[in-house]
Amino acid sequence: MSDPIDRTGLRPRFWQDIPLSRMTHREWEALCDGCGKCCLNKLEDEDTGEVALTRVACRLFDDGTCRCASYADRHRHVPECVVLDPASLEKNLYWLPETCAYKLLWQGSPLFDWHPLISGTPETVHRAGVSVRGRTLSEVTTPEEDWEDHIIEEPT
Repeated sequence: MSDPIDRTGLRPRFWQDIPLSRMTHREWEALCDGCGKCCLNKLEDEDTGEVALTRVACRLFDDGTCRCASYADRHRHVPECVVLDPASLEKNLYWLPETCAYKLLWQGSPLFDWHPLISGTPETVHRAGVSVRGRTLSEVTTPEEDWEDHIIEEPT
């Protein structure tokens, strides 16, 4: 007997049984919690390698939905946008937020209760205060030399 499929069309708790490297594209994309932190510009200390999040978001970031406004063709507009996939995950772990499902699963940690795959609703990431919805500035209107003034602490 096969496992039941939930309302997303995915097997419940698939991430507990399927390694990141063997997930389908749909399973991989479903891991995104919608926090929006990937779309924030980051500052990296050249000496220590420490990465700080700023509240300055990519020009394609939609502050209301916490999603990319042009996800499917974002590279046409932002060629430097990182494609996070199983092959590139390890080299990108250093800048991913501590709450990121990809990072958590890579480290062997469980997803948080507020993750939409656990809670059943994308709103829980916002209610938990983990997302940046409603709290960003656009890189279009914020000069790069001012980004340091907009460093934010990441919720843990």
